[in-house]
Amino acid sequence: MYFISTRGNERVTGAEAVVQGLAKDGGLFVPEKFPSVSAEEMERMLAMDYPERAALVLSKYFDEYDKDELLSALKAAYAQFDDGDAAPLVKVENGMFMLELYHGPTCAFKDMALTVLPYLLRKGCDLLGIKETVLILVATSGDTGKAALEGFRDREGVKIMVVYPDDGVSKMQKLQMCTQDGENVNVVAVKGNFDDCQTTVKRIFHSEECKEELAKRNIRLSSANSINFGRLAPQIAYYFSAYLDLVSSEQIKMGDKVDFTVPTGNFGNILAAYYAKQMGLPVGRLVCASNRNNVLTDFLLRGVYDVSKRPFFKTMSPSMDILISSNLERLLFELSGRDAALTAERMESLVKTGKYSVRAEELKSIREQFYAGYASEDDTVDCVYEFFTEYGYPMDPHTGVAMFVAERYHESLEKETPPVTPAPMVVVSTASPYKFPQAVYYALTGNDVKDSFKGIKRINLLTAMKVPESLKEIRYKPIRFKTSVSADKIFEEVLKFVG
Repeated sequence: MYFISTRGNERVTGAEAVVQGLAKDGGLFVPEKFPSVSAEEMERMLAMDYPERAALVLSKYFDEYDKDELLSALKAAYAQFDDGDAAPLVKVENGMFMLELYHGPTCAFKDMALTVLPYLLRKGCDLLGIKETVLILVATSGDTGKAALEGFRDREGVKIMVVYPDDGVSKMQKLQMCTQDGENVNVVAVKGNFDDCQTTVKRIFHSEECKEELAKRNIRLSSANSINFGRLAPQIAYYFSAYLDLVSSEQIKMGDKVDFTVPTGNFGNILAAYYAKQMGLPVGRLVCASNRNNVLTDFLLRGVYDVSKRPFFKTMSPSMDILISSNLERLLFELSGRDAALTAERMESLVKTGKYSVRAEELKSIREQFYAGYASEDDTVDCVYEFFTEYGYPMDPHTGVAMFVAERYHESLEKETPPVTPAPMVVVSTASPYKFPQAVYYALTGNDVKDSFKGIKRINLLTAMKVPESLKEIRYKPIRFKTSVSADKIFEEVLKFVG
């Protein structure tokens, strides 16, 4: 399997795509053609456990990796998850299901890929004969940072540095990162928002001068953000697994269509669902759920992406506080008929003018495949409260955003003439409620709590939901990382870190 750049100037193997992260022309790597999962393979996957299902999906993309070794790596990765079930599907009511992706080491869906990426990267380096130390440089809006730090800590031949917006993550997310163990890790706060972090990190990747400075130190750059296909690919697997769980539990028949609602910021998680559909998964509509930073909602409804004058809001769902959704470039590439020149032109327009638009036929395709909506802060609070009151099911704010938009989507179907019967809906639950204790406690009770650990205790008393051990122990860990810089100083911190 080969991968090509969305901007047209590169063709590489899977190992090269993982190790390199970004294409040299600034584009993102996408499969040269989408592999398919046949009906016979789907039937075989019914009897498989989660690592086996994931191995089948990943082997379609990374065919130069040994299949048995890949399966062993996936079994080791997902053995770190609670109760040995990486992606449990929970039935809420008839036709509505929650795909819980937060049972890993850092209590967020990023663990689904970032427990696997270290293997893909290390093995990729071995296949390519790369001997330099690899520096993983990560911009995070909260969850990716901790999951990447935990996945790569003390890995041989790797260093990892995470930058995050100083005032743009939850208190628990910040504690998770700043107390991180490991001799090869570094965490730096940035005075700005996530887009400032992400833009600067991309600039470093594109800079020949930065690469030369690192090469002098025998350092090679790579990424753990979802711009790296090695981060994106493991996420495709859980959409297949959720569908197969619906079949095996007799909620649907093989071949029936299923809708997915995904809380979305950088567009990676919902793009993985779109890729699953391209591989043959019977997906109906993909429901893109945004918070108050609803640039994706506007784009998917109107076909115009415009951040030129759009304000940035800090919300209770900080992992979605993003205005520049990097993975949307991959969708644009597909919608345009894989027109790399047009994709590059649009990305250049975004940099220069803060906006771009798509053609009428592309917008028609978007509307056929996607539904888009957003939740205000009040909408999110009300949804978390009402859902717990009705079902006894606690949700984090990001999942609250998703559930609110899923319900609005079903209401829109009822208003059709004649009314449309919705397909079964899987809502993707991306984080443990305990990662956002202040926001969840407020939503459930209307009361504020300043201390994160008091919030955890009070939520536990209210819900009886088990508190993850990894969050309990943070309370007693020392703060290791306190550096805060402006975005233009990030590369200076990189050089200090690598020595």
